[in-house]
Amino acid sequence: MILPYHSNFVHADEIIAHVGGLRGLGLDPLLEAKYIGFVTVACATVFEMAIKEILISFADKKHKVLGSVIRSRCERMNGRIQIDNLKQDYILPLGTKYKDRFDRKLAESANRVLRMRHRDIRASYRNLLLWRHSFAHAAATGANATWAEVVQAYEDGKDIILCLHESLVR
Repeated sequence: MILPYHSNFVHADEIIAHVGGLRGLGLDPLLEAKYIGFVTVACATVFEMAIKEILISFADKKHKVLGSVIRSRCERMNGRIQIDNLKQDYILPLGTKYKDRFDRKLAESANRVLRMRHRDIRASYRNLLLWRHSFAHAAATGANATWAEVVQAYEDGKDIILCLHESLVR
């Protein structure tokens, strides 16, 4: 199922495919660490773009004025897309029922993925945002994350975005 916000993921998907193709060619480990940091920035960016699209689309459908308010709030989002930020700053102001729906959908998805893939999507998403922050604000390229961890966290983060989308369907 292709959802409207999926077009935002194309940017990071293409970068991951390209950089993934460079790996294994005797790539200098320091350069690989920088590529990994760059990929975390791209992944977090597309998550933010998808989140903004979901929130604005929902608000516009609800009411013209609400759409304007949410659009203004999203302009100041500036990378604050941790799950707690999403709940408190963006979903809760839309109504408790949407926050409760998000909590429920997130718990269901997290439990399903934990059973099937043995991963916590919430921890993966949180880690990706932390790695992005470390790279973007401190140029930290140390042993923050491996290539596989970043790609896995990105895919897991897509599940978080889907939960948001499903929670805000009218």
